[in-house]
Amino acid sequence: MSSGPTVVPTGLVVLVGPPASGKTTFVRELVAQGSLDPEAVVSSDEIRAEFCEGEAMDAASDIIDAQVFDERDRRLSNRLAAGRIAVAESTNVTPRARARLAAIAERFGAPVTVLRFCQDEADLLKQNQERERTDVSAADVSAYAALMRRDANGARLRVEGAASVYDVPGRGQGATPAEAARRFRFRLL
Repeated sequence: MSSGPTVVPTGLVVLVGPPASGKTTFVRELVAQGSLDPEAVVSSDEIRAEFCEGEAMDAASDIIDAQVFDERDRRLSNRLAAGRIAVAESTNVTPRARARLAAIAERFGAPVTVLRFCQDEADLLKQNQERERTDVSAADVSAYAALMRRDANGARLRVEGAASVYDVPGRGQGATPAEAARRFRFRLL
C-alpha cells in the first residue's frame, strides 16, 4: 500500500545524476502533470543554449561554463529570495557543484532537497544512445556515473547539508518518467 507521493518543501531542489539518467525528462513530466511551475526549473543546458543560440556550442569552454553557472545561480537566487521553489537541473555529481548550490540555499534560509537519479551504467549508456544529443560521449557518461557512485551517496549528501534525499526511479527500476513524476509533489508558491 502506497502512502502517497513524497511532498517536496519549498526551497532548493537539487537534481543529482549523470547525463542520460532522466533528469530533464523527469522535470518535463512534472511540468506536464502540473506538479511543478516551468519557471521553477533552472537548467544549465537550457541556459547554455540561450547563450549560444545560432552558434556552435563548445560545451567544454570554460568561459561559457562560468557564464552559464553564474546565470543559473542568479536565477535560482531570484526564486529563493521570493520564497519560491527552485530546481537546479544539471548533473551536480561532484561535491564542489553541490557546495555552490548549498551556499545559495543557505543565503536564503532555504532547505535543500536532493533528488538522486541512480541508474545502472548499462542503462545510462543505452539511454545516452537513444537521446538526440551528440555532445555527450559514452566515456563522458561512464565518468559521471563513476563520480556519482563515489561522491553522491545519501549519507554524504546529508553531511553536505541536504535536509532530504530521495531516489527517483527510472528504467532500471521499471518506472517510466510519468510514473516517477507521480511519486513527487511540490509545494508551489
